[in-house]
Parts: sequence; structure tokens; C-alpha cells
Amino acid sequence: MEKQISKYAIYLVLMTICIDSIGLGIIIPSLPKLIAGLTHLSVTESSKYSLPVVIAYAGAQFLFSPLIGNLSDRFGRRPIILMSLLGLGIDFIFMYFAPNLAWLIVGRLLSGMFGASFTTAAAYIADISTDENRAQNFGMIGAAFGVGFIIGPAIGGLVAEFGLRIPFLIAAFFSVLNFVLALFFLKESLPVSERRTFSWKRANPIGALIQVVKFPKYRGLFLVTFLVMLANMSLHSIWNYFTIAKFNWDLKLLGLSLAAVGVCFGLVQAVFAGKMVTKYGNEKASKIGLILAIASFIGFGAVPYGWMVFLMIIPYAFSGIFDPAIRDLVSAQVPSNEQGELQGIFTSLMSLAEIVGPSAMIMIFYQTAKYGKENPLAYGSAYFVSALIGVVALLILLYTYRKLRRKNELLDDIEEVIAVETVER
Repeated sequence: MEKQISKYAIYLVLMTICIDSIGLGIIIPSLPKLIAGLTHLSVTESSKYSLPVVIAYAGAQFLFSPLIGNLSDRFGRRPIILMSLLGLGIDFIFMYFAPNLAWLIVGRLLSGMFGASFTTAAAYIADISTDENRAQNFGMIGAAFGVGFIIGPAIGGLVAEFGLRIPFLIAAFFSVLNFVLALFFLKESLPVSERRTFSWKRANPIGALIQVVKFPKYRGLFLVTFLVMLANMSLHSIWNYFTIAKFNWDLKLLGLSLAAVGVCFGLVQAVFAGKMVTKYGNEKASKIGLILAIASFIGFGAVPYGWMVFLMIIPYAFSGIFDPAIRDLVSAQVPSNEQGELQGIFTSLMSLAEIVGPSAMIMIFYQTAKYGKENPLAYGSAYFVSALIGVVALLILLYTYRKLRRKNELLDDIEEVIAVETVER
């Protein structure tokens, strides 16, 4: 009976993540032109003003993700998820009425704060997973998020033609729907007996990152995870500007391209990620994922024709096996009442990448796009920088796994010596 409850619980929380990502993805196609309208500049020129909008969301996530994760370890997953979902729905309505760029930034701050529910959802998944299905379940998180990005950007690109702010209303509807479903059907996953005392020391972003020292063997993996997330920011932050500037795409095509990313990424996460991690192991799967990411960044930056962008989405989607492989490896070492804290660390790393990455990638694009007419490769400069970051991450990953193997071999030798001495005695 317990397994049956867990099965239905995971479907519901995955639906929660999916609907949540619809709400977030639905506003992406219209944001560049909305910012351009609020600043009275062209889309390319206004790209520099998208920095505070992006940083506001990421900064709020960085600050609040550890708090949300630790609160869920103390009070349970369900109430924190409900609070976040309702707050996100109200915030989308707030952004619909935002009269200027400053109010839009305030709205994105609130989105980042309430959007930290992803941390708790990941902890929920960890609560109800076993050693056998943990990697597959973490892959399903990516699948749910990907499916949301199939629906969200596609709807956003279509309805934006009726008004750049209409997507905010639709996003609010999906978020409130998400809240209602969770209110009636989402059960608690963390028993009262397994909850732990709340600590402000561990609930702030600096404290959360300091907690990395609790996993000395895996500190290198946390660093690699951060670098991979940082590299991925090139796609998240300049996709719209890159495709509009280089290929003159309209909002419909933008929405469809993001939907294509969602389809491929979601399919890989739902069908292949767990199986590949199981077949190849965490180490080999994470290496494969990172190598594919590097190749994809180079491909995105170099493609001469717009239709080729859709081809490059396929290897990029398979690079998504990196995240479930790493999360599975580290999560297996953590008790259930610290899963919220652990997922908060991952989300803090992601948020830190979202603070640093978009700023750097957008500025690289802004400074190099002016040379795009002379040399189209200039439009893809940010993607080439991401590939370089990926190469650095791969070298650190190889070094970290080499150290882990040496430590494991040393421990095996020590255990063998102890066993021999015990027998002799």
C-alpha cells in the first residue's frame, strides 16, 4: 500500500512541477519585447536592461532557496509547496499590472522567492524514492519541467500577439490551478518523527553553501555542477536575442523552438536518463552528459542557418543526464530529514549561476553582436564561452572521480587488512 501511495504521490508532485514550469515558461517569449517597450529601445539595445530582470529572479532564489528547503525539513513539504504556489499565482497578476521596468523587477523578485518551491519538490521526490529508482525519479523532475516548457513557451508565443502582458494572466491561472490540485490531492512525504529543528545558520545562502563541507568527498562535484549550470545560462539568457538577431525569428518561432527544447529534454529525462544512469553508472553517465553539453554549445554558436538550431537541440537534450546522475550520487548519502537542505544547496548553486551567468552572457552578446553582420559567428560568442566553461568542468570532473576511486581503493585495502588481522586473532 505504501508503494502505491508513493507512486501516486510522485505523479502529483511531478504534475505540480510541470504546471509550475508552464507558468514560468509562458512569459519567456514576450519578455524581450516587453522590456523593449518599457525602455523604448530596440530588442537588441534593450538586452542590457534585461540584466536586472534576470538577476532579480535569480538573486531571490539564491537568498530564499536554503530558507525554503530548511523550512520544509522542519514543517514538512506540503505546506511549503502550497505557500509557494499561491504566492507565485498572485505575483503573476502583480506583474500583469506592472506600469514600468522597476515594478517588473519587483515582480521578478517575488517570482524568485516563491519559485523556490522547486527545492521542496525535489526534496519530496527524494523522500519517496528508493536506491533503485532515485536516479530515474530525479530524471522525471527534468521531464516534468521539460513538458511544462513544451506547453508554456508555445502558448506564450501564440498569445503574446494579442498583448505582451496576456501571458502573465495565463501564467497566474496555471499557478492557481497548481495550488488547488496540491491543496486537495498532495499528501505529506516527511513524517513528523523525521523532521529536524530549524536553524537560521543553515537556512541562509552562505550557510547553505558552507554545508558543502559536510560532503568532503563530493565538493568537486558541487563545483562541477555549478560550472555546468553557469554554462547553461547562455541558452537561458540569450536564446531570444540570439535567434532574433541572427535569424530574424518572430515570437511564434521563438515559442516553438523553446517548445522543441522542452519536448526533447522532457523525452530524454522521462525515457532515457534513468536507464542511462542505471546502465552506465553515475560516473560514466555524468561524463557523457557533460561532453554532449560542450558539443551542443559549440554547435549552437556555429550554426549558419536557423533550421540547424533545431538539430542541435537533440544532443543538448541528452546532456540533461548529467544532473540526475550527480543528484543520485550525492542524495544517496543524505538522510531524509536533510534532503530539503541538500536540494537547497543545489538550488542555491543554480541561483548563484543565474546571478553570475546571465550578466556575463548578456554582456558578451551585447558587446559582440555589433560584429555579427560582418562575421555571423560573433552572434554565438556566449555559446563558445559556455563550451570553454564546460571543458574546465570536465577536467575537474575527471580529477574528482579519480580522487574518489583512489579513496575507495584505500578504504577497501584498509578493510581487507582489518579482516585479515581479525581472522588471524
